[in-house]
Amino acid sequence: MPFDVQDLSGTFSVGDIAIALSLSFVLSAMIGWVYRFTHRNVSYSQSYVQTLVILGMLIALIMLVVGSNIARAFALVGALSVVRFRNAIKETRDVGFIFLVMGVGMAAGTRFYTLAIVAAVAICLIILVMYRFNWFASSIQRQVVKVQVPPDGDYTAHIQDVLIAHTGEFELVSMESIRGGALTEMMYTVRLKKGHGPGDLITALGERTGGQRVTVLTGYDQTDL
Repeated sequence: MPFDVQDLSGTFSVGDIAIALSLSFVLSAMIGWVYRFTHRNVSYSQSYVQTLVILGMLIALIMLVVGSNIARAFALVGALSVVRFRNAIKETRDVGFIFLVMGVGMAAGTRFYTLAIVAAVAICLIILVMYRFNWFASSIQRQVVKVQVPPDGDYTAHIQDVLIAHTGEFELVSMESIRGGALTEMMYTVRLKKGHGPGDLITALGERTGGQRVTVLTGYDQTDL
């Protein structure tokens, strides 16, 4: 019995494939450059940006395959549901860029070319404006203070006395036993008073902790004693 091989590629032309993939690549690459330019922290990942570009083109390909066939769409959803991603998203804005390239890829793959171009350019411009004018930035800078003390002795009261003198407000976030119970580590979030720097706080805490380690984490720096 001969096999009946049917090629369904005729539902879209070679030109449709070239335009969808090329447009999704250009727009996803533009989004990747905007992400790189506006990234502030030290967690930048080249592989993540490359994944954004690949994801945009992949979504365009999937939308070409699905077309207007509902059964095919459900089959692809079932096939893709077995995929599991184990890498944690480091920043919430990374999720936004993922959805952005997915939306652009969907628009390009369904041949809404003008929509894909206008939406990608408009959203990227908004991201650049928010970056340029530093929208929604908080004027209150907080630090994280980690203090290690011996388990015996009333060190908590001494530490809080130092924090009261050097900070406008503080809050105990966690307390845990480390090094097999040899030390207790306490973590605070604090807001330093005007005229008080991280070095002053570290020096004052070091005098009350029996020479154990004190760490102050600011927005971009880490200071240790």
